[in-house]
Amino acid sequence: MPTNVYFDHGNTNEQRLYEDLIIEQLSIYGQDVYYLPRTLVNEDTILGEDTSSKFTAAYAIEMYVENQDGFEGEQEIIRKFGVELRDDVSLVVSKSRWQKVLEIENNLIESSRPNEGDLIWFPLVNAFFEIQFVEHEQPFYQVNNVPVYKLKCTKFEYSSEEISTGVAAIDDVEDSLSTNILNYQITVESGTDTSGSIMMESDIGDKNYILLESAPVDFSTVQAVDQSHKFEAASGSTTASSTDDILDFSERNPFGESDFSF
Repeated sequence: MPTNVYFDHGNTNEQRLYEDLIIEQLSIYGQDVYYLPRTLVNEDTILGEDTSSKFTAAYAIEMYVENQDGFEGEQEIIRKFGVELRDDVSLVVSKSRWQKVLEIENNLIESSRPNEGDLIWFPLVNAFFEIQFVEHEQPFYQVNNVPVYKLKCTKFEYSSEEISTGVAAIDDVEDSLSTNILNYQITVESGTDTSGSIMMESDIGDKNYILLESAPVDFSTVQAVDQSHKFEAASGSTTASSTDDILDFSERNPFGESDFSF
């Protein structure tokens, strides 16, 4: 027979009260973390991954750490390539709080919930955690409502992803670990066409030079000293005799051994 109509298993007011109580508990017992949504740059649709993804925003939000006795997972394990850290953590976040904080973010792969592959920056342990799975049905429909997400996360393995969020504490970690050679490229100061060009700081006669910005003197009045004669003298090319010239390895017998057959 149908359920008793005189007993409501969860009306709107009760659901809102239940959700407000959870948000209050998260604010009291939770931890301040940053949510970093992943931006896909060059997705591999076959393998379902993007090794060039980047993180350009960070949103502060409170989350509750379910692990009270330390990290879960395999933790420190020995592999043939050395020690690996497999620290896992479970985080609880309010659905309404997450939607309110992330409502301005337009780069979410799935806009209605946290995404697998996004990062959580945990300032307490100074580490990134990558979301592996999002559980959206626990606790199971109390008062006919599920007001939280449970995020199953594992410690992030950095592989030169770009992290430029504007939060110094987060960006400094990436700057110290990045192996991206483009971080050390020469930037063009000025250009004469659409392609741009490196403009020389000084012009002395027929010779142009690239100088450091911190150069202590005005090199525009200093003439360059030609040192090529030292190399010419060392190679023997300045004397009339060819016996002291630099060895020519294109010769058949540059070391002077006998070259005859029996």
